[in-house]
Amino acid sequence: MDHTIVSESPLLRLLQRKDHKGHSYIDVKQFAAGERLRADFERAQLSARVTSAYAPSSGSGGRHWQMSDNSIERMNLGAMDARDRLRAAFEAVGPELSGVLYQVCCLTAGFEAAEAILNLPQRSGKAVLALGLTRLARHYGFLKTYRPKDSNKISHWAMDDYRPAITPPAHQP
Repeated sequence: MDHTIVSESPLLRLLQRKDHKGHSYIDVKQFAAGERLRADFERAQLSARVTSAYAPSSGSGGRHWQMSDNSIERMNLGAMDARDRLRAAFEAVGPELSGVLYQVCCLTAGFEAAEAILNLPQRSGKAVLALGLTRLARHYGFLKTYRPKDSNKISHWAMDDYRPAITPPAHQP
């Protein structure tokens, strides 16, 4: 990945900063997941245009494509694939965590701004972001999916005085 892109990342600060116990706020896998999401966002060409277009606003000519609303027609396959990957990542994370990932990873907003936009409690942005990055890292395969040891067994969820009926096995000759 491009060094300038990584150096602009708000996630890099979280990876490098330590909490009061000396641990990073996020780990390397969470950082990689956030940067992968950001790279897909950049490839998907969804960021706001920063430069001005000096094309004429009316008239005929060969620059109609600059004013057209049909930007999908001009989009390359790489951008379309990146949009599909971005959509799949946000669906895997879920609507509760995708907002903070979008604000911080894709738009590179600060935590205070993301908290204000998403109406999160103050100083909760890092914790919510860490949860989202963990889920994102699991989606990308950087973390193993949790599976309980006895995933085929069902626990008992009945009332305290419930007693199951035990039927003897059928006698086989």
